[in-house]
Amino acid sequence: MPVFVKDLEEFKKYAEKAVECRVVRDRKKNVGKIKARTKRYLYTLVVPLDKLDDIIKSIKCSNMVEISKGAEGEKE
Repeated sequence: MPVFVKDLEEFKKYAEKAVECRVVRDRKKNVGKIKARTKRYLYTLVVPLDKLDDIIKSIKCSNMVEISKGAEGEKE
């Protein structure tokens, strides 16, 4: 069951417990999504693309996966 989180500090707590963290860069909408998969829930944090790299560096996740969405040349 997905849960949207708006607070960065709260999301960091979930990311430490996560099995996997996924980073989705949506260049068309100019947002980035960080998703933390725990045993029970999928937590999602939505941030602007310009702040995404700084937030990724501050999150401690054991397994980080990058996914690009909306890149040029990609069919949707």
